[in-house]
Amino acid sequence: VQLQASGGGVVQAGGSLRLSCAASGTIFANRQWAWYRRAPGKERELVAGFFGGGVTNYADSVKGRFTVSRDNAVKTLYLQMNSLAPEDTAVYYCNMVTGKGPYWGRGTQVTVSS
Repeated sequence: VQLQASGGGVVQAGGSLRLSCAASGTIFANRQWAWYRRAPGKERELVAGFFGGGVTNYADSVKGRFTVSRDNAVKTLYLQMNSLAPEDTAVYYCNMVTGKGPYWGRGTQVTVSS
């Protein structure tokens, strides 16, 4: 499985961005599909995603501002990010866990200016 993230960029505080993660290859028993991020000087953290049973989970810091969605027909995961703040600045990574192991995509940089 290969994951290709896109949609990052530079935006002013209060703005919006939409990230996409396109998956390719054979996906065997998708168990988790999620967005993570790593801010400068910080550990990687979960942002939002789909977990067992299709349950969505969000980091407290993004609840009410970010929305994760997916289109299985085109094997793409999305992250709609609204009301962006400087603390959302990070490299965002797409992650998928399948029956054959975890996969990570190359990150996409999101920079929010104040």
